[in-house]
Amino acid sequence: MKIEMICTGEEVLSGQIVDTNAAWVANTLMESGYELSRKTTVGDRLDDLVGAFTESAARADLVIVNGGLGPTSDDMSAEAAAQALGEPLVMFDQWRTVMEQMFAARGRTMTSSNLKQAMLPASAVVVDNPVGTACGFRVKLGGAWLFFTPGVPHELFRMVKEQLLPFLIDQDPLNGGTVKVHKLLTLGQAESAMANEIDDIPMSCPEGVTIGYRASMPHIEVKLFHRARVDEAQWQAYLAEVKSALGDSLVGENQKSMGEIVHSLLVERGETLALAESCTGGMVADQLVTLAGSSAYLLGSLVTYSNSAKQSQCGVKAETLEQFGAVSLETVAEMAQGARRALGSDVGVSISGIAGPDGGTEEKPVGTVCFCVCSDRGHWSQTLAFGSGANRSRTLVRKLSAAVALDMLRRLLLGLDPIADYPFLKRVDARRL
Repeated sequence: MKIEMICTGEEVLSGQIVDTNAAWVANTLMESGYELSRKTTVGDRLDDLVGAFTESAARADLVIVNGGLGPTSDDMSAEAAAQALGEPLVMFDQWRTVMEQMFAARGRTMTSSNLKQAMLPASAVVVDNPVGTACGFRVKLGGAWLFFTPGVPHELFRMVKEQLLPFLIDQDPLNGGTVKVHKLLTLGQAESAMANEIDDIPMSCPEGVTIGYRASMPHIEVKLFHRARVDEAQWQAYLAEVKSALGDSLVGENQKSMGEIVHSLLVERGETLALAESCTGGMVADQLVTLAGSSAYLLGSLVTYSNSAKQSQCGVKAETLEQFGAVSLETVAEMAQGARRALGSDVGVSISGIAGPDGGTEEKPVGTVCFCVCSDRGHWSQTLAFGSGANRSRTLVRKLSAAVALDMLRRLLLGLDPIADYPFLKRVDARRL
């Protein structure tokens, strides 16, 4: 089944708001085995909407239209659909009654402008919206179904789950839902080099599988799409070859983020964590506390940005700072051990670096970052050189630092050497004690 999406609204087209609805719909469809073939954004102009509906209907089997169902003059989706169909808008008394009951239940009087939300193309089939006054609807234009959804996110989400997905299954019960994607999250590898490594695998990619890449710094995601049924033995053998080619740069499989991966491991193992962050300023902690249940393991994060804070909060010795500096293996070792000792955790993780754009020296240029992870099993420290310049902004250095720290923790929890070989992240020094 070929599916397209049309997102409406001047604020979306002009970039005043980010179109998170389309991203959510595309991801939800993919998780259910369906894939968007195209997405179009159209402003609140009647002729443009009519043209977009007609063009998409000529290409697709299903067109999901988002937005333009409200009570104001710039909400034109129903009117544009009626024009594309060549039929009038009519009052749907069924939905008018629902709206009146909604307003009465809330102790409000329904205004005349709201009546517009019950005016739909004559051939429309109403799609229920239990949490809003804008009903959805669907119409048949040529050989395609146009499925209209509200722009309010929580209304859209519920309609997709309760109405759209069951409708999709009914439309194509035998062949629907066959598209799947297997995601491999990587760190410290360049996209072009990674693609070359995978292309050089002697085993051919199984028929029905295609490969894609998504760069979202500091990570690159390898996406293996199944757009047809695949021989399971061939698939597993090929997947193993791809994972082997990625080596230490492979940090997660079918998981959304490093934070999610580490969160799951810490919850599963019942170990507690203390953080001491300098250049990342709490970025590691932030990736964990966004996940429900992180209080079970994260005892605290000490943001020790200054040397005095490193001394008072983590117990870093003054002579260590004087002799080796804040960005050194010696300092991060004392930071991790001090945070672990102060908070009483099973594991300690620390970061200290020069994020830039200033502060670097010839010996320690911008982009130099030191890490340590420690537990009763020992402690592991390393210095990486992320470089500087246009491709290494302050923000990117901090994001890379947080990702490496989380990966060191991930590897420790899995019983692997916390110091990995990242192909495109230069290691300056490392210690294992």
